[in-house]
Amino acid sequence: MIQITEAARDAMASAIQGAGRPIAGLRLMVQSGGCAGLQYAMALELTREATDAVVETEGGVTVLIDPESQGYLLGTTIDFVTGLEGSGFVFDNPNAKGGCGCGKSFC
Repeated sequence: MIQITEAARDAMASAIQGAGRPIAGLRLMVQSGGCAGLQYAMALELTREATDAVVETEGGVTVLIDPESQGYLLGTTIDFVTGLEGSGFVFDNPNAKGGCGCGKSFC
């Protein structure tokens, strides 16, 4: 379904460990908005939904994807980069027809 680089997995694991309570997983979703019409979002979830796609990484990170977002994310690679302008997740999405300069919004 999706690929998660080691750097992204480590960043996700750090966020989950920093939650201070048991987390079912990190939800990855696509929402309306952003410069190009759709945007990526992430949230820590306390429970899984029965309809979620579940991606388990080698490092033990659980990623949850709701049914509406699954088609948008098929084949996407998620990385985490650190640079002069800051750090954050980067999405390489083969389904995106276009995007914007921020890298978080696509169409």
